[in-house]
Amino acid sequence: MRLIKQNIERDGSGTITLFPEEPEDMWHAYNLIAPTDLLRASAIRRVTTESATGSTSSARVHMNLLIRVTSIDFDPQAGELHVSGRVSEENKYVKVGAFHTLDLELQRNFTLEKNEGWDSVALDVVREAVKQDRQGTVPAVVMQEGLANICLITEHQTVLKQRVETGIPRKRLGRASEHDKGLTRFYQITLETLLRHVDITQPRPLLLASPGFTAAGFQKYILDEATRLGNKALLANKANFVVVHSSSGHLHSLNEVLKSPEVLAKLKDTKYARETRLMDDFMTLLRKDDGRAWYGPSEVEKAVEKGAVGRGGGVLLISNSLFRSQEIGTRKRWVTLVDKVKEEGGDARVLSSDHESGKRLEGLGGIAAILTFPLEDLDDDEEHSGAIGTDREPII
Repeated sequence: MRLIKQNIERDGSGTITLFPEEPEDMWHAYNLIAPTDLLRASAIRRVTTESATGSTSSARVHMNLLIRVTSIDFDPQAGELHVSGRVSEENKYVKVGAFHTLDLELQRNFTLEKNEGWDSVALDVVREAVKQDRQGTVPAVVMQEGLANICLITEHQTVLKQRVETGIPRKRLGRASEHDKGLTRFYQITLETLLRHVDITQPRPLLLASPGFTAAGFQKYILDEATRLGNKALLANKANFVVVHSSSGHLHSLNEVLKSPEVLAKLKDTKYARETRLMDDFMTLLRKDDGRAWYGPSEVEKAVEKGAVGRGGGVLLISNSLFRSQEIGTRKRWVTLVDKVKEEGGDARVLSSDHESGKRLEGLGGIAAILTFPLEDLDDDEEHSGAIGTDREPII
């Protein structure tokens, strides 16, 4: 994402103009745009005109529209973002109050004005979106015989690029060659598909996961093809190939793959791995039952109020889905909490709900904290407790 123009006043009012350059930028835009915001972007609208004789004609007209956002629809696989709302600025073609859906596109500017002003969390999203030193995407293939899911793991989401399915004859006595030919054909199609989406010569990990020996066989096929074609760049990158076990070739198995020690070692410096380590640390403390790990909205807020999530190791873990609330007061509640933790020297981490670590946090209500010193009884008088030492088991 490129920052084109920023005009923010001290009170948080003003506009920011952004230029999305790659599909992941649409994910940032989805987390940035909220109902009641003002959004200006290019649009195409069919306009009907009537002549003096009473005949009518219609044409598709390009224009810039300003809408007051009412709803947002995001397709992460296609990288498409559709924002609906009421037109807030009249022009010669559209009246104020008319409904329109803006389709945000790559390589086209959009300008956003936050209805309640730009808070710290929204500005952090902008800073993250326009970072130039963003770490590379990690490709992964989760597979079993006849099925392969080709994915891209970014800092913020996991995107399924394509699913490959082919029929492979069963291995039977005297007909093993048919099975082997089918498996080779499956490897060939999977590699061709992978190469259409990913440059696997880049010096970065390539995760290959499967039950049994399917992934190892696919790795051997890739290297054999590279040798046959004299692809030295690909052969030089073979040390970055990581073959790991998964329970199946279906996409949900990627979660267990990303928690394996081999993969975490390869991804240790990525945002995803850091968030995974924090969630692991939290769960370890939760099991210790020593009063330093709490989850749930009211419990975490009480811990922050008591200064237990500040300097010296305090960590607030909060899901980005909480900031998508259509209730302005709800969003302000979480923004205030994040700001207070930062002011007191703690670490406030907004986890992506599209990654495994964020999904684990969602199971705990979307918010948790690691405390600098133990606290007890934060769940007193609460109908739904979310802490150590209670009868309710956490959702892990």
